[in-house]
Amino acid sequence: MDRTAVRHLVPALLGLLVVCGVSALLSPYQNLEVATVATYVCAVAGLTVLTGTNGQISLGHGALMAVGAYGTGLFLTELGWPLAVSLPAGTAVTAALGALVGAAAARLQGPYLAGATLTLAVGLPALANYRHLTDLLGGENGLVVDSPPPPEALGPYFPLERWQAWVCVLCAVVVLVFLADLGRSRVGRSWRAIRDDEVSAALAGIHVARLRVLAFVVSAACAGLGGGLLAVVSSLAAPGAFPLALSLSLLTAAVLGGLGSLAGAVYGSVLLVLLPNWTGDVADALELSRGFYANLPPALYGLALVLSMLLFPQGIQGALIRLVRRLRTRGPGT
Repeated sequence: MDRTAVRHLVPALLGLLVVCGVSALLSPYQNLEVATVATYVCAVAGLTVLTGTNGQISLGHGALMAVGAYGTGLFLTELGWPLAVSLPAGTAVTAALGALVGAAAARLQGPYLAGATLTLAVGLPALANYRHLTDLLGGENGLVVDSPPPPEALGPYFPLERWQAWVCVLCAVVVLVFLADLGRSRVGRSWRAIRDDEVSAALAGIHVARLRVLAFVVSAACAGLGGGLLAVVSSLAAPGAFPLALSLSLLTAAVLGGLGSLAGAVYGSVLLVLLPNWTGDVADALELSRGFYANLPPALYGLALVLSMLLFPQGIQGALIRLVRRLRTRGPGT
């Protein structure tokens, strides 16, 4: 194992151990929040690589999460496969769809690529309501997913929510380590070269179209894994869980955290999950109306995005790096 892989793997394992230890102190609802954050980390990290590293804009990752959710749910519920097989299978199905979409959109850039993926976000979840698929996918009510119980080795009273948090965090750590190593590889360097100057990259011998498709496949697989985990955590895969707003929120989370930064994907996912809860607490404290509260999270997302673009163009991770550098420059004696 090379030094770069060790440098990524050691802090990831330490973080995994810390989260697993802290989960014993959390309530079932808090463990559910941890699991949900981890599911979005998978999707946002994949989108960060696609947009921040390769320069492709996608507005359809919510739909890719839906494919992973339905695929994993069908493998679990209809075929009776174990979770360790259903999650990779659902991820593979989403990656295959990502290959098709990536190949079709390989020559599209900017708003044209965004528009193509936008149609995916709008149309794909609606297939669940197609009359020939309602018996299989559950229609508007969705597909009920059988959430596997904790292993018997953990004891008969081990909380399901804590077990789900462990599984989701483990998957998120695997995704982050894989993407970090991939970003340091020749493929990652080629992606950045394509992002910076596609013509120069092609003249340097880089197969632009092939690598753009590969970036979409990797990103789609991450979104599919996140969607599959979300279906397991919520015990449901429904079209209402993957609206267009989710695709926009995923991109917002990637931008707020810092495009091209995997740590930023974690920060953005935390905001994506916890901000609605925080606004709910504030609304209850101020006794605001339900109609006002329902529109508060999107408004705060928009405000945070505008402030981030004005004050921290490189996102939360970029702001933290600048702060650390400034503190180091001042030195301990100043």
